[in-house]
Amino acid sequence: MADPARETLPLPDYDHLPIGSLESRVRALSADEVEELLAYERSHGGRLPVTELLTARLEQLHAGAEPTSGDPEALRPEQGAGRTGSPVSPATSPQPFSPPPHGTPDQRGKPKGDRTEG
Repeated sequence: MADPARETLPLPDYDHLPIGSLESRVRALSADEVEELLAYERSHGGRLPVTELLTARLEQLHAGAEPTSGDPEALRPEQGAGRTGSPVSPATSPQPFSPPPHGTPDQRGKPKGDRTEG
């Protein structure tokens, strides 16, 4: 069931925003909007980095900072980036490696030759 408070938040899909995107996007909000997000966060998620970020921004606004446009390049997951799957490709994959000398569960280690105790 959808939370009605979530539908009225000043940032769409707030719960799914990465903190880097949130940091940029709260710059465009007024003090009242930041207070609304902070109250929502405290009652729903209580994520310490997010509450610290929102509290710091609120203090900036109360100290005279003005809302700005924020970072237009910030991630906007609510718009659906259209990119899915892993960013791993043959070009970004690590080089293959040899198993350790002691072997793995499916491949036993190789003997080191004749050893005599003496």
